[in-house]
Amino acid sequence: MENVQNKKILFSGIKPTGTLTLGSYLGAIKNWKQFIDDYRSIFCIVDMHSITVRMDPAELRRNALQQLAYYIACGLDPEKCILFIQSHVPAHAELSWTLGCYTMFGELSRMTQFKDKSAKNADNINAGLFTYPVLMAADILLYKTDLVPVGEDQKQHVEICRDIATRFNGVYGDTFTIPESFVPKVGARIMSLSEPDKKMSKTDDSNAGCILLTDSNDDIMRKFKRAVTDSDMEVRFDPQNKKGVSNLMSIYSVATGKDFDTISNEFSGKGYGSFKLAVGESVCDMLSPIREKANELLKNKDYLESVYSLGAEKAEAIARRTMDKVYRKVGFIAKPRRNG
Repeated sequence: MENVQNKKILFSGIKPTGTLTLGSYLGAIKNWKQFIDDYRSIFCIVDMHSITVRMDPAELRRNALQQLAYYIACGLDPEKCILFIQSHVPAHAELSWTLGCYTMFGELSRMTQFKDKSAKNADNINAGLFTYPVLMAADILLYKTDLVPVGEDQKQHVEICRDIATRFNGVYGDTFTIPESFVPKVGARIMSLSEPDKKMSKTDDSNAGCILLTDSNDDIMRKFKRAVTDSDMEVRFDPQNKKGVSNLMSIYSVATGKDFDTISNEFSGKGYGSFKLAVGESVCDMLSPIREKANELLKNKDYLESVYSLGAEKAEAIARRTMDKVYRKVGFIAKPRRNG
């Protein structure tokens, strides 16, 4: 049997605030898969983070179960990694409160995502939105995480996590592992097909620029045919001046394994019409088997329940050891042992 104790630990998660997107897959899940054999990998459905915005309870439950099915369909084998739902492990909330007492107000005030989300949700700027990075730090530090695969927009959250852990260690001695972030070079940030200066998001009001993993092949092709490009008709990677084309090239590169020079040469003189069709077809080829497998998994709720139940059990065992250590360090009396 493989000794997982000698492996470094990887942790990451996605909010179930909507259906997973092509950006979720290329920017996160596809990259997670490459680490499974070399790291003790822990992947979470971070439902507690989701309620900083108002969500329909039935939709949130449905999204979480669907997301688990898609995690597995995308190649996250429950036999090789821990898959669980955040709210099933109470230690996330417990550690978040403790770490909040070692996080400075000014640090949280400077978080870019808080400013952006506050502007979008002016009628619901709640405390959870402000302390979101503390809960994320708890997610990471609970599992003595060495590596955190994140999108470019989440790097700041890993940095504040490192600062909080370093501060706590400075007061109480070696307690937390200081994590490193990993941002993939290609596919790290997939942009909207209709507004290529904005990230592809599952919570967009209009999904015209967003490829959902649940989209049919016809929907996928229609969205790529309408993708925003530019007027000079040259397929060339230039994220500053050709945002739409560069975004399509990034997608095509990850889907096919071709580099940008190869892609430029392939479509030299052919125009954007054939380029968009090729990108769309490559995405259909990539996502169709995932969608089919996820649909099969969603028919077997008992199996999915067994996966998230066992995952929570494994995660809880690791998290509880961390919490016992943290509580002892800060001076809490040890919990009484229950008989039976």
